[in-house]
Amino acid sequence: MYDDAYAATKVIPDSIKSMKRQITGYHKDDEGDWVAELDCFHNQHVRNQPPFTNRPWVETEEGRQEKLGSELNCVRCDRLEFPDGLVAQRRTPEFNQDSIPAGLQRDHNTKKGVWGVINVVEGELIYNVCEPEEQTFVLSQEKFGIIPPTMLHNVAANGEVKFFVEFYSR
Repeated sequence: MYDDAYAATKVIPDSIKSMKRQITGYHKDDEGDWVAELDCFHNQHVRNQPPFTNRPWVETEEGRQEKLGSELNCVRCDRLEFPDGLVAQRRTPEFNQDSIPAGLQRDHNTKKGVWGVINVVEGELIYNVCEPEEQTFVLSQEKFGIIPPTMLHNVAANGEVKFFVEFYSR
């Protein structure tokens, strides 16, 4: 649904802090490598490949179980990549430059497990991402905004604007 067209326009420098996400489960990929399932609905390989990657815990059931709930850096959240398989749950009314709720203009976030998509119908909207590193985007009809779960952000009108936010989960 939301491909990486927006996310692909972003370049995340290696020095940027990463969004921490909890491990909720595991599965093996087609090659038999272990993949951690994260609470943001992204997946991340957790291979043990010394000396570059030292994760001996991944090789045993006990080791993997002990790591459930621990955090990994999610580079896909850093890149604002929308996960596959999410379903629209609800959407806001359409707002304009005069009706943007004060709460959206202050730093706020979505709940754990809830993704947002900012859709601009007309004009431009300033989308400020506060973490893991501050970034500012100008959204338009051609450029929507992705909001990962629990990520602090805010919005501001850039002149006349009409927009709404859709919320997704599993």
